[in-house]
Amino acid sequence: MNTNSIQTDAPSGAGRFDIRHISTEQLAQLGMQQIAYVKPVVVNGTAAFAIHAADGTPMAIAGELDVALAAIMQHEMVPAQVH
Repeated sequence: MNTNSIQTDAPSGAGRFDIRHISTEQLAQLGMQQIAYVKPVVVNGTAAFAIHAADGTPMAIAGELDVALAAIMQHEMVPAQVH
């Protein structure tokens, strides 16, 4: 087993790269499909929780933290909370 290689979700092996020679772009993509973060926000004067992809792309708004976390896990992602 080669422990210096990472497999991404890209088709036909195109997503495999050597972590000893990782590019800035490849580093930026690590975890993109697996991690989402939640941060508290105010929407129309009401407290809510924004769900964002690892790169900061907004994905959803939830009224409760537990709902936001459940939505992330339901989509087979790992939640990270931002304060």
